[in-house]
Amino acid sequence: MSQPTIAILMTAPSTFTFDETPNAGASADSLLFFPISLRLAGSRVLLVGGGEVAARKVRLLLRAKPRIEIVACELNEELSALCAAGRVRHLATDFAPSQVQGCRLVIAATDDRAVNRAVAAAADAANVPVNVVDDPEPSSFITPAIIDRAPLQVAISSGGAAPVLARRLRERIEAMLPGNFGRIAEFMHRMRGRVAAKYPAGERRAIWENFLDSPGAESLLRGDETAADLELQRLLDGGAASGQVFLVGAGPGDPDLLTFRALRLMQQADVVLYDRLLSPAILDLVRRDATRIFVGKQRSRHAVPQDEINTELVRLAREGKRVLRLKGGDPFIFGRGGEEIETLAAAGIPFQVVPGITAASGCAAYAGIPLTHRDYAQACIFVTGHARADGKLALNWPLLAQTGQTVVIYMGLGTLPQLCAQFIAYGLPAEWPAALVEEGTSSAQRVIAATLADLPAKVEAAQVSGASLLIVGEVVRLREKLGWFGARANATTQLAGSIDD
Repeated sequence: MSQPTIAILMTAPSTFTFDETPNAGASADSLLFFPISLRLAGSRVLLVGGGEVAARKVRLLLRAKPRIEIVACELNEELSALCAAGRVRHLATDFAPSQVQGCRLVIAATDDRAVNRAVAAAADAANVPVNVVDDPEPSSFITPAIIDRAPLQVAISSGGAAPVLARRLRERIEAMLPGNFGRIAEFMHRMRGRVAAKYPAGERRAIWENFLDSPGAESLLRGDETAADLELQRLLDGGAASGQVFLVGAGPGDPDLLTFRALRLMQQADVVLYDRLLSPAILDLVRRDATRIFVGKQRSRHAVPQDEINTELVRLAREGKRVLRLKGGDPFIFGRGGEEIETLAAAGIPFQVVPGITAASGCAAYAGIPLTHRDYAQACIFVTGHARADGKLALNWPLLAQTGQTVVIYMGLGTLPQLCAQFIAYGLPAEWPAALVEEGTSSAQRVIAATLADLPAKVEAAQVSGASLLIVGEVVRLREKLGWFGARANATTQLAGSIDD
């Protein structure tokens, strides 16, 4: 059985590639099609066909600025509008072989196989590259799947053997490349002369590699070209690559909830400082050769003091390292991220913050509990359940013990009996709905839904020990019909004490 060959092209400015169409498979040791990028600006391109397939080709071609001429009996609405706007030309209603003369490319995209074959034969006779859509045999070129980050392009081809595989690979690479990645290519293109004026050819590569690993490249993605220019000049003056810190929210547990930016920076880090609440599945996505430093709290061990974490971030960055500070949930919601970047800013360390899905949003969504609902809760409040040194909770109970709102309590497992008792003491009824979500969004998620009166006993009976979140409010009632994740999706239980394993 023939093996598909995947060709990935990264094209320079003023070049163009297309979307892949099927063709015969290539063997593992040969290429049926040689991958190239073709300059089309100002060149004549003939497209035979006037329907949706032809329109898709025109959308792609227009980016390369050729002179497109269309042969078709009828044009669909999109092509008609393009003709009226002067962006393409309706050459004729019927195809004639002479129409291929002087063309850089020919594409046959009609629903008539005989017409398409006639177009291909005429193009071959005139030595003009031709693509017949959905008919690989007469095609002299095929069109790969594209990731467009102009002026940077990535084209993926399976040689026609597996176009669906090529498109699936395109989807994966799309997720890895930021939408504004082309800014880096544009900057490097403009600065080539500046680098060449100072360094000989053999030394320029190291400069650019250091730049791509520096805060300069990240500055360009944020649209800060001034910072990128300063970083490049520092490298040209002989300075070492400066360090930087990525403060990244890893979400509540499910790795699929990571943002694209979080995943990209996790793959770039030289060293990672991480907390206890991060799952192994998320840590597995960090660059494999990155140094890992645990700074969280474990049973019978004290947490690393925050001041020491702050100092370590500064020290590692000053050594020129890309430092990943990886936190569960969102770093700015009970994550002490603000304290850490205050220290970085005072030390002049470049940093960026990547928000994550906070535990409240993630756990509530996976538990089937909307945090707000126009019939039950018109506000949502986040608080922490940590007790003071004297064991008491310093919370604004008159504000929290109100109807018409949802209260989400982080880190409240240890003070759960006191929390429930205070809600009741300040006016909420004992039968007020409440739920505790353990290991939310993970395969080990459990949801214990009960009332303020009986939730502590039910949690104790369930021997909850994992990371947990408390949700108090009438919205908890909705999980009986909105639950969708895990066992909750297959069965409903009564409010008076349900546990989902």
